[in-house]
Amino acid sequence: MTQGPQPSGRPMSLADRLPAFLFPRLSPIALVGLFIALILVGFLIYPVLQVIAVAFQNPVTGALTLENFGDFFNSSLFRQSFFNSFYVSALSVIVATVIALPLAYITTRFNFSGSILIQSLGFIPLIMPPFVGAVAMQLIFGRNGTINLLLRDHFGITIPFMEGLNGVILVQSIHYFPFILINLSASLRNIDRSMEEAAQNLGAHGLRLFRRIVFPLATPGYVAGAALVFIKVFDDLGTPLLLNVNNMLAPQAYLRITSVGLNDPMGYVISVILVAFSILSLWASFLVMRGKDYATVQKGGGGLAKRDLALREKILAYGVVLFILLIVLSPHIGLLLLSFGTIWSFAPLPDGYTLANYVRMWEGSQQYVMNTLLYAGIAATLDVIIGTAIAYIVLRTGIAGRKWLDYMATAALAVPGVVLGIGYLRTFQNVDVPLVGKPLASWWVIIAIALMIRRLPYALRACMAALQQVSLALEEAAESLGAGKFRTIRRIVVPLMAGGILAGFVTSFATAAVELSATIMLVSNDRDSPLAYGIYLFMQTPSGRGAGAALGVLAVVIVALGTVLSQIIIERDKKLRTAGRA
Repeated sequence: MTQGPQPSGRPMSLADRLPAFLFPRLSPIALVGLFIALILVGFLIYPVLQVIAVAFQNPVTGALTLENFGDFFNSSLFRQSFFNSFYVSALSVIVATVIALPLAYITTRFNFSGSILIQSLGFIPLIMPPFVGAVAMQLIFGRNGTINLLLRDHFGITIPFMEGLNGVILVQSIHYFPFILINLSASLRNIDRSMEEAAQNLGAHGLRLFRRIVFPLATPGYVAGAALVFIKVFDDLGTPLLLNVNNMLAPQAYLRITSVGLNDPMGYVISVILVAFSILSLWASFLVMRGKDYATVQKGGGGLAKRDLALREKILAYGVVLFILLIVLSPHIGLLLLSFGTIWSFAPLPDGYTLANYVRMWEGSQQYVMNTLLYAGIAATLDVIIGTAIAYIVLRTGIAGRKWLDYMATAALAVPGVVLGIGYLRTFQNVDVPLVGKPLASWWVIIAIALMIRRLPYALRACMAALQQVSLALEEAAESLGAGKFRTIRRIVVPLMAGGILAGFVTSFATAAVELSATIMLVSNDRDSPLAYGIYLFMQTPSGRGAGAALGVLAVVIVALGTVLSQIIIERDKKLRTAGRA
């Protein structure tokens, strides 16, 4: 039996040699898409399905069962952990709203000097991972912290800011409220001014105008931000661990797997509940918005009608804003003081200041820094490569199933880091790596892969936005001049996407550098530890907190530089495109 005719000069590919029903003829771009799909299935979908499968298996017989979930809800510890996680997440949304709403409304509703600076300062908490500032906030708001010492000395009272779950709520609210601030501010700016004016003509003013007209019209932005806050708090592992609050779901999943072992079904049951609540939160936010129309009549909405403040109103507004900013910046202030402090115990401020903590930090954490540069660099590089490929396949081709690449990559947002870590331990514990002599789950490469999967959605969105701004006519012109598809992508598309790709790389790198939830599950020895895990180890003992704070300052600087650099790249890219169109 002979092969069918082949184009002259072209060697047969693997796809040509295999029967069509086994391996249908695919274009090179389709093969790239298939390869990416296999990566996402192998390192995201399958490990998560493994976790789900074990949660529904009898640990002895392997048969399908719901007994594990029954055991979970029959345990008072797990029921309490479930309630505590829900309670902390819900209260964090409320407290974050109380913090974000005045900042968003004041800076968008009034002619307010310094509104841009205030908005920028309001975003700063996102730069610091919550677990980094948790110890610093204990020193400021704890039982023997700065605030309570002053209250005790002057008024004879103390307030349990950081006691138990209160501490987790306070830390998480301060860290994640910018999600509500960002989205709510954008919605307030897009409100149709004519609707506000119509309500005012009908007699609505002040609080009634805000409650009946302004806030309902800004609901899309608020709901989007609130859902993100709920998911992030519900899934967070590092903050409760550092505050020694273990009766929550994420810490319980970590403790069950690390103490009882990988065969303990409770860790997997908790993981399934964490994933389910992440998806449920997104679904609930969708239900809130479904069937409602928030469209504006004017292009861009026009935003709220800004007005000037009277002197008394201005003093009150500045007082509220400064008070809020002082609270939300307290973790950064506390961390900086702790990093330079000699001894800070039972005193409003450190007893003295020194650079010894930074010296000790550098001497004891060079391996952490080098590992982080390696892991985050690999993760960010792979993210932008995969993100660029997915963006091109989704936006520029008609390949069947291309949307599923986007869905699978974005699904990483709904998978908590602790769940992904548990899935990797379960899936790859017996997968030996040739020439390495150890399972993939114990090899440092698995940490880089976890960071890549966790941060892929960020890079993908940046690449999508960049490609949407590249005119299809430029590709068609290149192809009409004889350039092949891959040459067109390499010489035309990628250079024009460079700004977005670089911004995606920087964002992925900076956020991967301080990831703890997944990496804490996958670190098999101290030599492989990244920066976030190093901070966690330092913070475990009072003697190491100064060096840990110094390492935390380094982490904040890395994320801050990455954030600023990505914004500079994006703005420069916008200016270049505007100049090019002009």
